[in-house]
Amino acid sequence: MKSDSATIDVPESSAEAKGKAPLMAAPREQKPAGIKKGIAIFDFLLRIGAIIAALAAAATMGTSDETLPFFTQFFQFQASYDDLPTFQFFVIAMGLVAGYLVLLFPFSIVTIVRPLALAPRLLLLILDTVALTLSTAAGAAAAAIVYLAHNGNPNTNWLAICNQFGDFCQKVSGAVVFSFVTVVVFVVLIFLSAVALRRH
Repeated sequence: MKSDSATIDVPESSAEAKGKAPLMAAPREQKPAGIKKGIAIFDFLLRIGAIIAALAAAATMGTSDETLPFFTQFFQFQASYDDLPTFQFFVIAMGLVAGYLVLLFPFSIVTIVRPLALAPRLLLLILDTVALTLSTAAGAAAAAIVYLAHNGNPNTNWLAICNQFGDFCQKVSGAVVFSFVTVVVFVVLIFLSAVALRRH
C-alpha cells in the first residue's frame, strides 16, 4: 500500500509542475504587448497634435492677406499668399498632410487594439516617411521666402517687404513655425514605429 501511494503521488506532483509552467511564462509574453500598446496610444495622441499643427499651418498661410492704405483706391499695395507659388504649394502640401493623418486614424487605432500586428505599423512607418518628406519640403521652401521677405537680398534687388506688410509677414512666419512642429512630430512618430517594429 505504501508503494502504491508513492507511485500515485509522483505523477500528481509532475502534473502540477506542468500546469504551473505556462502560468509563469504568461506575464513575460504579455510584457512586450503592454509596451507596444503604450507606444500605440502615444502614437495616436501625437497624430492628433500633428493634425492640429498641419491644419493651423495651412489655415494661417491661407488667410495671410494684407492691403496697405494709400491715398486713393486706385493705388493700393496688397500682399497675399496666392501671389507666390511657393506659398500656394505650402497650403496644398500641409492640407494633404492633414488629410493623410485623418485618413490613417483607423490604422492607428488598430495598432492600439492589436499592438502585436506588424502590417499596420509597417504601413504607418512607410506613409509617415512620405508625409515627413512632403511637410519638410513645404516648410523649407516657405521658410526661404519668409527669410527674403524679412531681410531681402541686395544682390538681386529683392526688397524686404516686412517693414510695410507686418501682419502678412507675421502670419506666414507663424505658418512656417506650425509646419516645422508638424515635421518634428513626424520624426517622433517614425521613431516610435521603428521601435515597435524592432521588438517583433
